[in-house]
Amino acid sequence: MTEIYLPIEIEDFEYNLDKFIERYLDLKNENTALKLKQEMLVRDNQHLIEKVEEAKQRLETMISRLKAMENG
Repeated sequence: MTEIYLPIEIEDFEYNLDKFIERYLDLKNENTALKLKQEMLVRDNQHLIEKVEEAKQRLETMISRLKAMENG
């Protein structure tokens, strides 16, 4: 069987193309992971906002009770 030798420019191109594809796939995977993390952080943030609102409402209720006790 005979081997075909490619000119060095084609071999370099092939090597660079392989590296480019590898980097593309790495970036694609990283992007997917970052999108999932962002979604998780957005949900966590929303949950914290809800907890702060609940705490704020409880605090306002306690303040109202204290004022009522002072006046009563």
